[in-house]
Amino acid sequence: MTRPLAAVILALALAACGNRVDLRPAAGQSLPPAPLGRADAPPAVELLTRTPQEAPKRSVELRTRSEEREDDPFDLPPPDRGE
Repeated sequence: MTRPLAAVILALALAACGNRVDLRPAAGQSLPPAPLGRADAPPAVELLTRTPQEAPKRSVELRTRSEEREDDPFDLPPPDRGE
């Protein structure tokens, strides 16, 4: 009983030591250079935010009932290998 309890306490202690400060480049390093055509280098927060093109929203249409599939012209039989 004490080993599982000790494991849970250890896991909680490790999970609680996360650092919550702004990201900065490592000592001696700098942010990437400014993109071509831009005068200033973007801040780290701007580099970390994803545009809709990088992370598009998914549109999933759920089927509510069985429907007949449309004919797929690319659903071809395997080629005959002549064996």
